[in-house]
Amino acid sequence: MNQASRKSLSEFLAVAEQFQLGDLNTEKPHPLTAKLSQLTRESLSEAMAVLKEVDLRALSALTDYADSIEALRASVRDTLCAGARVFLCGCGATGRLSISLEVLAREGGIAAEWRDSVIGFMAGGDAALIKSIERFEDYPEYGKKQLAELGFTRKDLLIAITEGGETPFVIGACEYAATFSERRPWFLYCNEDEILCEKVERSRAVIGNERIEKLNLSVGPMALAGSTRMQASTIQMAVVGWALFSELPFREWLSALMFITREADYALLSPLTEKEAHAYERGQYLTYKTRNFGITVLTDTTERSPTFSLLPFENVNVPADDPALCYLCVKGEPSSKSAWRWLLKREPRCLEWDGMSSYTGQSHFYGFDISEMGIVLREQRTSALDLPVFEVLESGSDIVFSFAGRESSWNVSGADLLQKHLLVKMLLNAHSTAIMGRMRRYEGNMMTYVKPSNNKLIDRSIRYISELWEADTRTRLKYEHVAEALFHVREMISISEPIVVRTLDYLKRSRSS
Repeated sequence: MNQASRKSLSEFLAVAEQFQLGDLNTEKPHPLTAKLSQLTRESLSEAMAVLKEVDLRALSALTDYADSIEALRASVRDTLCAGARVFLCGCGATGRLSISLEVLAREGGIAAEWRDSVIGFMAGGDAALIKSIERFEDYPEYGKKQLAELGFTRKDLLIAITEGGETPFVIGACEYAATFSERRPWFLYCNEDEILCEKVERSRAVIGNERIEKLNLSVGPMALAGSTRMQASTIQMAVVGWALFSELPFREWLSALMFITREADYALLSPLTEKEAHAYERGQYLTYKTRNFGITVLTDTTERSPTFSLLPFENVNVPADDPALCYLCVKGEPSSKSAWRWLLKREPRCLEWDGMSSYTGQSHFYGFDISEMGIVLREQRTSALDLPVFEVLESGSDIVFSFAGRESSWNVSGADLLQKHLLVKMLLNAHSTAIMGRMRRYEGNMMTYVKPSNNKLIDRSIRYISELWEADTRTRLKYEHVAEALFHVREMISISEPIVVRTLDYLKRSRSS
């Protein structure tokens, strides 16, 4: 192991106890999806039915929290009616949903006079929408700094969103708002207070802070263990979006969303899923094209990279970047700047911090060219004469997905803007998860390709390796021993290799030698 890895290992082990999160519901495997990867290869329609059922169960669980959710809307409306702003903060998937809700507000989801009063931001700034910025979420001081630099005032409200309830960046922003603003910030999370307070000191501090309003939205395990980009971020987007946009009582609005979801036949995804997986097997690169659903399509396509250790979107300014399996194109936009302006409904907000601007700054951000010209450049990079196109469109009262001569549609008549985007999100999450199952990017419902890019994901990798070792050998390994092996193997493998499996193989070879 090289010196840098030894230093990183030592730093992780010094704080590892605060990131051992296997007892949290969001980290546990879901009983319905124990054979998900096998189903995606043997019976796609059955896999889709299981994924839909997990979505519906998560949405149904929200009825238990209706009164607290109504209180969140009261805080939001009081803030907006007073002429102040609502800030939404998250990291990774919750950061993308925070920015998505700002986009929907600017798109017309909220009254015209409030469309500039919803500010969404995420750890790493807008550049992190596209490509995960390693370790950024591990620093609470970064949350405080980003919030302050956005001009957060004493009259403003912060809604801090973390799926697990333990993300340092989000906690840092929330604790700063609690000391600075006249309004009590809200802290949203999806795990039981008792377990969080027992296991995680930083969570115990924020949950026990009387200056912070808490909204626990526990809905059980994710369809793919630990993949909070799925049900946790869906229900949090639904709750915060409803609080911002809807005039309906929560239970009535939720009932309408569940009806739309229940009526949506996920099995219609199956031929598209099969064809996209087959395209990747043939070495093809895809373009996802859309116009009205840009932020939601971007979220799913970019989150495939950290979840399944795929190459992230390539940057046109970095010739060494290998192409991602899929990319986004905003239909009809001729340049990177115009495409991003259309998608975000504002100018990008990037971080020009010392030592970080090369991957968080605006110049780097615009290198992710999602315009029509960007696809021409991508064709040149991949040496492909014509990249296959997957379209996500709205046609009348239908949402339409089309790819490789196949088309599937879902009726959304009567749905509001937020409900349409939530359905597209759930459909794309099911579609991409099934594709990755067919490509063997997870086994059962365990992410064997998890990318250990921050402390939480390092612990998750160690936990999966330990579980597989124990199942195979009926013996246990010391946590520190598995951690050392993980950091050693991480030096040697490419992003396209399953680090959990490779580390397990390394440990077995070490034992036999």
